[in-house]
Amino acid sequence: MRVLIVGLGSIAKKHINALHLIDPSVEIYALRSSLTAKPWENVIDMYDWYKIGEKNFDFVIISNPTSEHVNTIKRLIGFNLPLFIEKPLDNKVVSEDLIREIEERGIKTYVACNLRFLHCIKELKKAIEGKRINEVNVYCGSYLPDWRPGIDFRTVYSAIPELGGGVHLDLIHELDYVYSLLGEPLSTQCIKSHKSSLGIEAYDYAHYFLEYDGFYANVELNYYRRDSKRFIEVVCDDVTYYADLLTNSVLKDGVNVFKSDQRIINTYKDQMEFFISCVKNNVNPDNDILESNDILKICLL
Repeated sequence: MRVLIVGLGSIAKKHINALHLIDPSVEIYALRSSLTAKPWENVIDMYDWYKIGEKNFDFVIISNPTSEHVNTIKRLIGFNLPLFIEKPLDNKVVSEDLIREIEERGIKTYVACNLRFLHCIKELKKAIEGKRINEVNVYCGSYLPDWRPGIDFRTVYSAIPELGGGVHLDLIHELDYVYSLLGEPLSTQCIKSHKSSLGIEAYDYAHYFLEYDGFYANVELNYYRRDSKRFIEVVCDDVTYYADLLTNSVLKDGVNVFKSDQRIINTYKDQMEFFISCVKNNVNPDNDILESNDILKICLL
């Protein structure tokens, strides 16, 4: 297997580790923007876009800054290679013309929202199937300065709107897995702000109200909670389910009915295996560029 990466940052390392677990003989190339860029172990540097077609890559991972995703996709389209795109798809809604061209070329695309592969989310999806839902509450709060120890959080893309930063985009995972569980909402409202003590320009708080047939889903996100918390609660007619994403467990009316040793870091391998299987079997992945763009429209309200 031979894979090209565009954007060799911290998230790329997780995808590289997943690739090595799946195929220890994988050849990984990285398209570098500078001749002085620090080399990575087991990664071959490339500097010329025009040589991409000579390497017979199986697919491309796009993991550069969010604000560069669409430009990167446009440069890669001509090679007709499957595209594994790090979330979010972009920091603005992608044009229908670009999506149409990708579909007409038959290019496989997948936007990497790995929480779809978390065991408690998959278990919850089975548990609520066919249930009458009255209310859904989703919450994710964590402390941005703790995300990258030793680095000033104000200097990273998460804190800079122009680079695609903001809690709504960083934590689009929550909107993504709600969409995968419940489908497309009938209507959406949103409140976003950056009023906390973090003092950043990017949004550090977002609250979405998603209307479905017969119930609402509330999705609340923030960057400033020191004691991290991440959950989804589904209130049905006869039972309430609570999935804790940090402990990978599911409670039914307060009683633990499911627990997994899997951690979020483990989902990167599951996600990559899913994408590789889709490419090999010529199957269109869930959360392709069209579906992901629909979720992005909700996110950017």
